[in-house]
Amino acid sequence: MSEASVAVHADPDLLAEAVAARLIVRLLDAQADRGQASVVLTGGRIAIAVYQAVRRLPAADAVDWSRVDVWWGDERFLPAGDPERNETQARAALLDHLPLDPRRVHPMPSSDGVAGNDPERAAAWYAEALATAARPGTALLPHLDVLLLGLGEDGHVASVFPEHPVGYETRPVSAVRGSPKPPPVRLTLTLPAINTAEEVWLVAAGAAKAQAVGMALAGAGPFQLPAAGVHGVSRTLWLLDRAAAAEVKPRLRSLR
Repeated sequence: MSEASVAVHADPDLLAEAVAARLIVRLLDAQADRGQASVVLTGGRIAIAVYQAVRRLPAADAVDWSRVDVWWGDERFLPAGDPERNETQARAALLDHLPLDPRRVHPMPSSDGVAGNDPERAAAWYAEALATAARPGTALLPHLDVLLLGLGEDGHVASVFPEHPVGYETRPVSAVRGSPKPPPVRLTLTLPAINTAEEVWLVAAGAAKAQAVGMALAGAGPFQLPAAGVHGVSRTLWLLDRAAAAEVKPRLRSLR
């Protein structure tokens, strides 16, 4: 398990630009090492700002987007094209503007999609898609170079909420019923699946996130605060603006 490191940026705009630049470099490094790259996307305002920043950066043209696999960490179980779906937002902000191979873009099922209006079946379908992409003879998940996570004010990540039964789930993908945030039905990678990623980046902006960030980095329990239970295999990186970092111990900070 990697130790967490923290980078603090002055404001949300600079944070989004910095994360976008890091993401491009990480994808380029992965392609140099393995000939391909993989990223797990998240939702939320800061994530959308990151995706828009990627589009603006000239360095994005250096990535061979046809050799990038795109997955999602969680999704609202709504009809395809619903504006509240993470997929819909990511496509509008970035994906529809890149020369991606459609076969390498792997959205979680919609409520009117391949699994019908059955979130448990949809979760099993996505778990099978992940297993199919894994190398033969390896674990049930493909190599994930970088997995992006937002952070809720309550400390949730993806759709793993504090003190929700999904926090104990061991399968790689789970349906979530009774979400404390609307809509009540979602799909999510579980903590064990998230923690197989080579690098996990937690991105947060704003004073409302400060308490959750501080508690997670201070060692809170993962069932009470899911953000405290995520880590990358080789790197766990918290990317924050100054407001979100207000309760981070000074020894952990790296100001940018």
